[in-house]
Amino acid sequence: MNATRTRVQRRPVHGVVLLDKPLGLSSNDALQKVKWLLRAEKAGHTGTLDPLATGVLPLCFGAATKFSQLQLEATKTYIAVARLGQVTTTADAEGDVVRERPVDLSAITPEVLAQVQQRFTGPISQVPPMYSALKKDGKALYEYARAGIEVERPARDVTIHALDIVLCKDADGCDALQLTVTCSKGTYIRTLAEDVGEALGCGAHLRSLRRTDTGGIGVDRCVSLDALINMPEEERMAYVQPADCLLHAHTRVTLDARESGRFLTGLRRRGDWPDAEAVAVYGDAPPALLGVAHITSGELIPDRLLSPLEIQQILEATPRL
Repeated sequence: MNATRTRVQRRPVHGVVLLDKPLGLSSNDALQKVKWLLRAEKAGHTGTLDPLATGVLPLCFGAATKFSQLQLEATKTYIAVARLGQVTTTADAEGDVVRERPVDLSAITPEVLAQVQQRFTGPISQVPPMYSALKKDGKALYEYARAGIEVERPARDVTIHALDIVLCKDADGCDALQLTVTCSKGTYIRTLAEDVGEALGCGAHLRSLRRTDTGGIGVDRCVSLDALINMPEEERMAYVQPADCLLHAHTRVTLDARESGRFLTGLRRRGDWPDAEAVAVYGDAPPALLGVAHITSGELIPDRLLSPLEIQQILEATPRL
């Protein structure tokens, strides 16, 4: 006789878990594990980290999923280690080595590193790697790559806001570079590491990658998956932060009860506010996040709104002081 499978009782969870994603898990795998731990009804992440990468991965639940796109656009910071002298099929440690060259450390002087650093700082163009999820003719590039087909990829413009490069050893004791990178959305750190290796004349591929900040959210604020797994269920909810933790850079506007009700129906509101592209809108009675908007010529124009049910559930779950 088959054992009866226990059905998880889902519940509304609204907020953000700042996860320090572990090595070896895809972003979606990490999301599904935390969703199961919280018994949450609805969840989404804020942009992928490769299984090879660790670090900051905000996970959105319930109403917070409406603001996940904001983190896709955010500036991010990474610490990467790239092994010198080897180029791989995937530009990282998961691929096969396709070319090896000797590494002359005496030629990689501080002056040379400074020149390369300057060359790759600011607006640059990158050709996306074949092993990526970008699509061509409806098919992901990695599908072509696995079939042994290389297709033309147009270069994309990205911005490296800050770059620091130092010589180091990787985990296997091989000659490597440590790159600390602050960059715009769409930047491939694998490609950057490979291009820096080419600029040094020996080639390189990514061995490890850690995201230390996304949109002002640092890894010091994150919780590990192991910690969440090992704590009692009631303690896990303490790590669900309010949805507006993703909106710290937004201008704040507070509306009274009457105006809040109208705003929540999607109506524009008029006031003496200065123009602003990103606004977090709150009601004052009771204090609650209503959604995000922008202001043009004194008009507060809704962009994404919470539903009255979501607001009620958030208020009911918020401890009363």
